[in-house]
Amino acid sequence: MELLKRLSEAAGVPGHEAEIRAIITEALSDYMDTLRTDHLGNLIARRKGEGPVVAIAAHMDEIGFIVSFIEDKTGFLRIQPLGGFDPKTLISQRVVVHTEKKDLVGCIGSKPIHILTEEERKKPLELKDLFVDLGLPEETVRERVTIGDPVTLLQDFLAYENVVSGKALDDRIGVYIGIEAIKRAGKIACDLYFVGTTQEEVGLRGARVAGFTVKPQIGIALDVTIAADMPGVPDAQQVTKLGSGVAIKLTDSASISHPGLVKAMRNLAEDRGIPYQMEVLPRGGTDAGALQMAQEGAAVITLSLPTRYVHSVVEMAHTADLKAAIDLLVAFLETADQVDLTL
Repeated sequence: MELLKRLSEAAGVPGHEAEIRAIITEALSDYMDTLRTDHLGNLIARRKGEGPVVAIAAHMDEIGFIVSFIEDKTGFLRIQPLGGFDPKTLISQRVVVHTEKKDLVGCIGSKPIHILTEEERKKPLELKDLFVDLGLPEETVRERVTIGDPVTLLQDFLAYENVVSGKALDDRIGVYIGIEAIKRAGKIACDLYFVGTTQEEVGLRGARVAGFTVKPQIGIALDVTIAADMPGVPDAQQVTKLGSGVAIKLTDSASISHPGLVKAMRNLAEDRGIPYQMEVLPRGGTDAGALQMAQEGAAVITLSLPTRYVHSVVEMAHTADLKAAIDLLVAFLETADQVDLTL
């Protein structure tokens, strides 16, 4: 879990993924033949082999912010989101402002409820109502902070009972699954690429570029998905359940999984006793949507890790599901040349 902890706690908002890229490079350097970085910051690692060209994609970026304005007199920071946030999850959270010389810790604040008018209390909280307080005078803030500096949420990674929890499991846990599967696989039956993609949270941008470079026949996105198995959510709306196995995605807003890959993953899971569940995600998408449309097109699928509280600093996943995801990806890599992609 030490690698997953490093990945979770590291910083990398869209367009600023260098720290994550360095961790992946270190982890895969002994397992891949080549590793390189493209102009968009994607890490493209290849293990040459016989069989179909397979691209595993997991995005390196996390939702975050950039500094957009420094308030006069107070030095409070206004922030522009990079990715989708629910504002109510941000109140009183600690953040890190990554400046050129030194990281600065601050907290997200808003107007105290004690002085809100009755009308203000009725309005839903919006991102524009929030600010970052560094606890520094304005002149010091202006000396240290530049408009455009990245801002990430600050949270420790925890492993307890049967779960792991922390920030940026979306999608550092997908990165972890890919790395561990490559390490554990025996003879890989494909020409394999692992792509740590950039800027997924703002439009699948890295995967779109990488797909044209790699030209995969098969694309496998590794990502989290909604586990809404919680009070107040009907069974039909829960999408997946924590502890019930890796999720084999059928469809989301960005892609429809290839029937041949769905069949192959289900058969492998059943043959090897790997717990799994089927996923239909009504909103949201993964890098599979971009890989699917590269060059003349690719057969794609997403293997998802059920995760509660997605896009918060307490994202939670079950260790049994994590093991199932790794096991299923290992099984696929060892049998990729046997997949029937006939439609």
